[in-house]
Amino acid sequence: MAKGRIVDPTEYLGRTLNPADFIEYQPGAVVSKTLIQQPSGTITLFAFAQGQGLSEHSAPFNATVVVLDGRAEVRIAGQVHEVGAGEMIIMPANIPHALDAREQFKMLLIMIKS
Repeated sequence: MAKGRIVDPTEYLGRTLNPADFIEYQPGAVVSKTLIQQPSGTITLFAFAQGQGLSEHSAPFNATVVVLDGRAEVRIAGQVHEVGAGEMIIMPANIPHALDAREQFKMLLIMIKS
């Protein structure tokens, strides 16, 4: 996975932004860019080339995926969910989940620790 630098969020406070503009696709790769990284949680952008994904894993807190562009398949505890641009899905804490790009897509991942 190609990782970008952490963006300084203070330069974007109080401005209207399109998060999809902050990250670009790379052929055959998953690209990530952390927008906010705090002890209380993170906001990370991802751009997936078609056919790329994240293998099954779990997290100790809920994770919200907001699809910004394209389509993906999200599996939560073996159940398949198709999500597309403008849709979101919340993956519950401690439940195995995985993600596959059915076409290239961008997502915003929001994780708030509790």
